[in-house]
Amino acid sequence: MINNQLSRRKFLDIAKLFAIFLLTSCRGLSKKISIVFYKNFLPLSFINLLPKNWKKENLNYGEKYLNNNFRDKDIILINDGWLRRVKLEAFDDISNPLLEYLDERSISYLSNWDLFERKKLYPIGVIPYAVVVKNNDRYKITNENNWDFLLSKDLSGKMILPNSPRILISIAKRINNKNALKAIMNQGNIYDDKNAIDWLINTDSVLAILPLTICEKYLKIDSRLSIVFPNQGVPLMWNFLLINNNFNQTILLNWIDKLLDRNSLNKIVKDGLYLPFKSEYIQSRYKDTIKFEKLLNRPSEECWRNSWSFNSLKESEKAELEKIWKKSLAP
Repeated sequence: MINNQLSRRKFLDIAKLFAIFLLTSCRGLSKKISIVFYKNFLPLSFINLLPKNWKKENLNYGEKYLNNNFRDKDIILINDGWLRRVKLEAFDDISNPLLEYLDERSISYLSNWDLFERKKLYPIGVIPYAVVVKNNDRYKITNENNWDFLLSKDLSGKMILPNSPRILISIAKRINNKNALKAIMNQGNIYDDKNAIDWLINTDSVLAILPLTICEKYLKIDSRLSIVFPNQGVPLMWNFLLINNNFNQTILLNWIDKLLDRNSLNKIVKDGLYLPFKSEYIQSRYKDTIKFEKLLNRPSEECWRNSWSFNSLKESEKAELEKIWKKSLAP
């Protein structure tokens, strides 16, 4: 009788332990970290460094507003051009330990945002725009050229430019011609971010302006293509992390430490993405005094110094840009 009671009690104990195990396992599955991002702008080397056990999803930019897609996501990786499609106030504030990683460039950039916005934004990578030229032996565009080359008659109607009024206006302001934007718009160019490389390779187009991460791999397989970064500066695309659902942000610290590994960092930079952290080794990647940079033809230190970023627009600034844009389209 006693043995039977012991056996029964032992069975119940085992059953309880098994139930606890199941509950713990289910809870663990339900808490699997989820991250959503638009993979087209990010190099594979960076995506491969995301932790293997994270649930990864590609962000659909086809929708006008994206907030509904983020309710069950812990981390959102998004670039500055698409931030207007989300409501930043819906996301968590960034914790101080993460902020301590950021370099001066990132801190300076964030200072241009309103306080409530910069509390939500965490820079995770910056991508310079590049000028990709086909058969540049003929056109001889170099880093020493200002953006004035966009008005060259030899390039008229043969360029693929960003489908972004804000980027085009910012470039036109650096051209030594007060009517530069209107002149560019009258050239009959193509405006297509998504298919720029296809246009450049498969048509008589000779020049495209696009993020470095998109064009980098084509430079390796098409010898006709070369790359230019005007020392006058280039537009920069910033990528941010947004945090949702009271996510434990200390988990990100371990991941960032892995990104800071030299081998990982070199792979990422080689593919066109620069990390915005205050490591001496990372900062050396922004300079052209290292053989690694010269070999790949990356932005010079002067180019980085003169490059520009985009932050959120105030209504008055937005109205002014719309006025400039409409004026450029007028006959």
